[in-house]
Amino acid sequence: MSVSSSVTLVLTTVPDKAVARTLADGALAARLCACVSELGLVQSSYHWQGTIETTEEIQLLFKTSAARVHELEQYIQAHHPYDTPEILSWSATASAAYGQWVATETQRTLHV
Repeated sequence: MSVSSSVTLVLTTVPDKAVARTLADGALAARLCACVSELGLVQSSYHWQGTIETTEEIQLLFKTSAARVHELEQYIQAHHPYDTPEILSWSATASAAYGQWVATETQRTLHV
């Protein structure tokens, strides 16, 4: 019988590859996530300030632990170029090994 673990997935969209790279690199460097997948170019249509807008964006999917999800969401909010960035998060079942890897990689080193 396989044992499973839980990870938290956080999805956002950004305007271009430069922003995607900066956001991903910063979150990884701060150990706010274990992995970021650039899901590629998407076309988003949405209501904004009384009109319907359509734009191309890049989706990013962050894999993190429940312990870091709030900090990751705050980081995205603070470093995102949009006034109202899309930040969606949900818990997912992962294999025990992958879940342990995510938990380990999102722990901060304690300096004593």
